[in-house]
This record gives sequence, C-alpha cells and structure tokens, in this order.
Amino acid sequence: MKDIFAIHLSEYETAPDCTVAAPAIVKILGEHTDFTDGLVLAAALSFEVRVAVSFRKDNSLRFYAGDFNERKRANIATLKYKREDRWANHIKSICDYFLRVFELEPKGLNVTIQSSVPLGLGLGISSSLNMAAAFIFKTIYNLDIKPDELAAHACKAQSVFFEKDFPITNYLAITAPAGRSFSVVDLRTRKRRGIQFLPEPWEMVLTDSKVPRLSVEAELEQRTSDCSACLSVLTPRGNRSIRDIAPRELDELLGIVPERKRRRCLHVLEEVRRVSEAEDALARQDYAGFARIVNKSHASLRSLYEISCPEIDWLAKRALELDGVLCSRLVGQGFGGSTLTILSNEVKEAYRHRLEEYERIFGFRPVVYEVSPGSGLRILEH
Repeated sequence: MKDIFAIHLSEYETAPDCTVAAPAIVKILGEHTDFTDGLVLAAALSFEVRVAVSFRKDNSLRFYAGDFNERKRANIATLKYKREDRWANHIKSICDYFLRVFELEPKGLNVTIQSSVPLGLGLGISSSLNMAAAFIFKTIYNLDIKPDELAAHACKAQSVFFEKDFPITNYLAITAPAGRSFSVVDLRTRKRRGIQFLPEPWEMVLTDSKVPRLSVEAELEQRTSDCSACLSVLTPRGNRSIRDIAPRELDELLGIVPERKRRRCLHVLEEVRRVSEAEDALARQDYAGFARIVNKSHASLRSLYEISCPEIDWLAKRALELDGVLCSRLVGQGFGGSTLTILSNEVKEAYRHRLEEYERIFGFRPVVYEVSPGSGLRILEH
C-alpha cells in the first residue's frame, strides 16, 4: 500500500494532522442472523482502510480517494446525502453526526482515503471507512469515547444519514485489539467479546469465485420475511426472537407454514447456536470440532437458507478434499462471492493448483487472497 501521508501531502500541499487505519471484517459464522438478535463470529483482517485529514481555514470539505484518483467536495453547513458522492457520503455522515451530537466547532477538512480491501467480497469496507472517520473525529476533537460507544455512534451516523438501519456487527468487530483473535458479537446486548484465534500453523485464505451477480437485496429480504412469518406463528405477541425458539417448536410448523420458510428459519436458529458452539470449541482448543461447525454452516447455507451456488459449493468441497485444510465455507451475502478457507501453510500451493480445475469447469478465474488477523483500529500519525 502506498504511503497515505505522501498521497495527502501531494494532493493538498499540506501534511495530515491525523491519520488512522481501520481493518476490514469477515464474518465466519452468523452472517445472516443480525435481524433476530443473533450472534456473529467475526475476524478483523489485515486488509484495511486508511484515512488522513488536515484542517482547512474555511468550512469546506475536500475528499480524495487515492485508489481511484477521484475527488469530491462538500460544505459543512449543507451536509446531505448525494448519490453522486458515493464513497464520500460515508465521511459526510460521520462529520454531520459528530458535529451535531457532540456540538463540536465546525472546521473544514482535507480528507484522503486509501484502501487495500478487495471490493465485492462482503468485507465491510463501508463500515471500515465509517469507523476510521469516527476515530478521526474522536482523535482530533479529543473526545472521551470508549470503543463500543464509538462503534454505536458510527453505526447510528450511517443509519441516520442514509435513512436505513445498519446492524452494528461490523462496527463492533472493527474495535477488536490487534492480535490473533476473533470477535463474538452479541446483537442482543450490542457488545463484543474476544476469543483466541487458531494457533500459528493455521492460516486463512479468501477465494473470490468471480461469479457475476446482480443485486441480491430482494433475495435476502425474502429470506428475512420467511423467517419472520415462522416467528409470527410461534410468537403471536412478538415477544421472542428466533434466537429464543427451541428446535422442536419448528417441527410443530410442519404443514402449517411452507416448508421453504421453515427451512430458512431453521438455518438461522441453528446458526446462532453454531456461533456459541464454535466459541466453546475454540476456548477448549478443539480445532477439529470448530472445523465441523464451520463446515456444517456452509451445508446449511446451501441446503436450508439457499444462498450458495454451484461454483461456491465446488470451491468449498474441493478444498476439504486436501489434507491440511481445516474448514471452508461461503462468506458474505451469497449467490456468488467468496469462500473463506482455513488451512495449514504447507498446503497453500496445492490449494492454488486445485483452482486451475475450477477455471476449466466454470470458466471463471478465481482470485486467492492470503489474509491474517488485522492490526486493529489505530492511529498511524497524530
């Protein structure tokens, strides 16, 4: 990654007053449980978003995305969502929220953004950008905000500005300290807790299937609606979430609700339990048990929640045929996207070689990214 300090200096002819970095996030389990007080097992990655700012003498905001050589501008007095501002809207949302909520003195800013996060893999790049911007404001205005509070503010800022509710999962996971650890995010309590990652011999790779996909929002909304339909039958008063349901209760829905809806609800119910089971397995250093849980999750995404595809299933299945591969599953929104595979360092080349067969069968050239636990949300210069 290029030196963001030098990029900022070249663009604005002034050195940054503050530079921060925020990691990307991958959800290993629990990706589709955020609408029902779910649990998510996530990891902060070595991919990251960096943001540098310097103060201006006016009330203007100048934005520069170094990766795209793209510029945007705004004024503090008239901050509002503009579709054409795309990525700059995220910085604007944080600026607008923090100035209002914390009653800060408005100051114009030069902003430079830089990212090493691959696009289209569901690694939470917008959340990383928002958290980096929020951390910038916390730092330059010397605000006394705890990490979980910062996550809540950043999430609220985006939800208000975009007029759409965003789950807090990514924001909380980004606050994880540096080191080989996972985060368990509890969406009922809106808190995160750390759990030790696998020991050094085990590494992570993300494989982009390169399967073209259109917007999947309508498909995912349908699955959420299916789960809500089951819940409304089981809990007419609406006083429970899927997380509170016993598996036997779903059996009672046979013949009452369409089987498709029951299966999708079953996936969410079991996925929440899988996160707890995986946390327990990691605490006991039962890595084989952890692997079985992750692999079951992929099978459930394929057969019950129905968001996988033949290409993704092939990648996960063939990876598991290699000695030295611990687990492999779909990550992200589904219908294409990527797989996360945990394997030993010695088998990486064999894994890459196996992907040559994938290209011959499906006609897509996959891209493999070697990733590691990230360095956490941090100040680079101030």
